[in-house]
Amino acid sequence: MLCVLALLSAIAPLATDMYLPALPSMTGALDTSDTSVQLTLATFMAGLGVGQLIVGPLSDGLGRRKLLIVGTVLCAISGVLCAIAPTVEILIAARLLQGFSGGAGIVLARAVIADRAKGDVAARLFSIMMIIGGVAPVVAPLMGGALLGPIGWRGIFWVLAGASIVMFVGVLFLVPETLPKERRHGGGLTALTRNMTYVVRNRVYVGYLLTFAFGFGALFSYISASSFVIQEVMGLSPGQFSIVFAINSAGIVTGSIVNTKLIGTYQARQLLTFGVGLLLTSGVLLLLATTLGGTRIWLVLPLLFGVVTSIGFIMGNATALAQGQVPDAAGTGSALMGACQFGLAAIVSPLVGIGGTAAPMAIAIVVSGAVAMTALNTLARTA
Repeated sequence: MLCVLALLSAIAPLATDMYLPALPSMTGALDTSDTSVQLTLATFMAGLGVGQLIVGPLSDGLGRRKLLIVGTVLCAISGVLCAIAPTVEILIAARLLQGFSGGAGIVLARAVIADRAKGDVAARLFSIMMIIGGVAPVVAPLMGGALLGPIGWRGIFWVLAGASIVMFVGVLFLVPETLPKERRHGGGLTALTRNMTYVVRNRVYVGYLLTFAFGFGALFSYISASSFVIQEVMGLSPGQFSIVFAINSAGIVTGSIVNTKLIGTYQARQLLTFGVGLLLTSGVLLLLATTLGGTRIWLVLPLLFGVVTSIGFIMGNATALAQGQVPDAAGTGSALMGACQFGLAAIVSPLVGIGGTAAPMAIAIVVSGAVAMTALNTLARTA
C-alpha cells in the first residue's frame, strides 16, 4: 500500500519533470512564447493546489478511497487531453485539469498515512514514501529526454495518461478505506469551515506548514528554471540537462534515505532544522556564485545539488510534524499543506524566468529558505 501511495504522490514530479526537456521545443511546435509554455507548468501547480484544498476536506467527510478512485480516473482523462491539445491555450486548460485531479492522489496519500501512524513512525513512513516517490524525479527527466526524440512531447503526455491508469489499478486493489465512518465529520460548508478553522488556529501547525511550503518553493524555483538555466544559460544539450537534472533529483532520494536512518537517533524536528539550514546555506552560496562569480558549471551544479538534497530532510519531517498537530482533521491539514505548497509553486514559476539569467532562481531559493527558517524558529518554536 505504501508503494501505491508513493506512486500517487509521484504524479506531480512525473507530470512536471518528464516534459521539462521538451519545453524549449514546445515553444516552436505550438507557435507561442516561452512564457506561455511555462504557464503550462504554473497552471498545473495551481490545479494541484486548488484540487488538494477541495479534495482534502471532502475526504474528512466522505472517506479517502472513493475520492482516490475518481481522482485517478480524471487524471488519466486529462493526460489524454494534454496529448491531443492543438493549441497552447487548450494545453494550459488541460494541464489545469490534470493538476486538479492529480491533487487527489497527493493529498489523500498523506491523509491515509496520517490515519494510520503518528510521531516518529509517521515521519519514517513519510520519508520512506519520499524515497519511493523520489525515484520519479530521477527517472522522469531521463525518460522525457529519451522519449522526446522518438515520440515527441505529445507522446510524453500519452505515457503520463498510462501512468495514471496504473495508479488507478493500484488504488482499486491495494488501498483500503482508512477513515472509518465514526471518525468522519460530515460534509458541507459548515464542516469545511470548522475543520479549516481548527487547523489554522494551531500556531505550531502553521509554522510547520510554512516550513514545508517554502521548502518546496525553493525546490520548485530550481525545477521551473532549470531547463532554461542549464540549457540556455550554461549551454548544455537536452540530453545533458536530463542527466544533470536526474543527478540533482537523486539528492532528494539520498537525503530521504539518510533522514530515515537517523530518525530515532535524532528527533524529526532536529533533522528538519538541519535540512532548512542546508537549504539556506546552499541558496546563499548559489546567489553569490551566480551574481559575483558568473554561472560556472563546476560551482553552480554542486550548490544546486545541496539545495535539492536538503528537501529530503524537510518534506517528510515537516509533513509528519504538521499532521501530528491536527489528528482530528488529517484531510484538511493535508489539503492546506498541498494548497500552500503548489500555490506557492505556481507563483514562483513565472518569476524565476525573468531576466534570462540564473540570478532570479537563486534569489527565489534564498527567500524561500529564509522564510522557512523564520517560520520554524518562531511559529513552531514550542514544538
